[in-house]
Amino acid sequence: MPTPHPAQLPGNSASAPPSSPRPLGVAMIGYAFMGKAHSNAWRNVASFFDVPAFEQKVLVGRDAKAVADAATRYGWAESATDWRSVLEREDIHIVDICAPGWMHAEIAIAALAAGKHVLVEKPLANTLAEAEAMTAAAQAASGKGVQSMVGFNYRRVPALALARELIAEGRLGTVRHVRAAYLQDWLADETAPMTWRLNKETAGSGALGDIASHAIDQVLFLLGDPVTEVSGRLHTFTPVRPGKHGPEEVTVDDAAWATLSLASGAIASVEVSRVATGQKNSLKLEIYGDKGTILFDLEDLNELGFLDATAPVREQGFRRILVNEPEHPYLDAWWPQGHIIGWEHTFTHEIRDFLTAIRDGNQPSPSFQEGLNVQRILNAIEESAAAKNATIQLVPRAGASAAAPLTDSTAEGA
Repeated sequence: MPTPHPAQLPGNSASAPPSSPRPLGVAMIGYAFMGKAHSNAWRNVASFFDVPAFEQKVLVGRDAKAVADAATRYGWAESATDWRSVLEREDIHIVDICAPGWMHAEIAIAALAAGKHVLVEKPLANTLAEAEAMTAAAQAASGKGVQSMVGFNYRRVPALALARELIAEGRLGTVRHVRAAYLQDWLADETAPMTWRLNKETAGSGALGDIASHAIDQVLFLLGDPVTEVSGRLHTFTPVRPGKHGPEEVTVDDAAWATLSLASGAIASVEVSRVATGQKNSLKLEIYGDKGTILFDLEDLNELGFLDATAPVREQGFRRILVNEPEHPYLDAWWPQGHIIGWEHTFTHEIRDFLTAIRDGNQPSPSFQEGLNVQRILNAIEESAAAKNATIQLVPRAGASAAAPLTDSTAEGA
């Protein structure tokens, strides 16, 4: 068995459903970018990890021909165009939702009600109300042994899993501040065409929900520390883009900035952009403690920078850790030391963790509650931006942790 990942530490466990000799039947809804990434993981996970038997039963999409072609390419036994009828099938036990965000809530709630285990891509939903409804449905289903998880795949980067271990071991001492910047440039060209990702009705938000959700989840994942205050700003640099029938208004943000105050007293700054020319997919994380520092860049995902400030001054300096040893999270399943892995492997790790949680009857992480926590912070950033960078208070419930949802926010100085 692979070394357990920190994200799989036991949480709110539910009773496992009776074991069945039949393989778990998987249905996936959506077959574009994320559908391709998830399909690759489903095809390969059992080749490297000890997971319950499963079958890629059906791929679901709206275009019959396109989804049938994708099913053939991606290894699914069949295709369908009606997800509701798929949920009625007794041979389907897991539903993997890779559809656009505006569809997440309806599909996930229906799937959980039908007794299906649910994996849904991040962010959890397009709106806070949808995320709350999904979390309530997940909590109700968990009492019946039905598992659910939101797909923040960067938790499964071995270097970031190692970073979390080092922080939990106290190697950084007291964490004082964090810098998280997720920068892309696929919208830097103002003539780039309009897509559903630039329409608030379909996407919910722009860079905020798309990539700030990842950055914020990493802050919570690495530190295990709830956010108590938020201030933020959103900006759209290109307000109109060419559409199929002429110019169309962009109704989401191109970039976002936020400052997060954490319960421990640490401060995190978050910057995200889809118009950062020259940055392709760079998630940079810097975690500064009084005894050490960690550096990470997704574009060098096999490496972790670590400075031990407790060493003698003449020996101090950043150490480059190549995270490819069998002792590192997940890597005993892959290649010999030094043979690096890639972005796609994070989804394989995600599917592995989800399947083993179903098998063992453990709550997988990140749960819908953790996804809701991120959603509340995203919502607070939007509130702050609308109120000209006002500070938004997020007060944790009694006994809550970074993994638990927060209460309603209130603005200061709005």
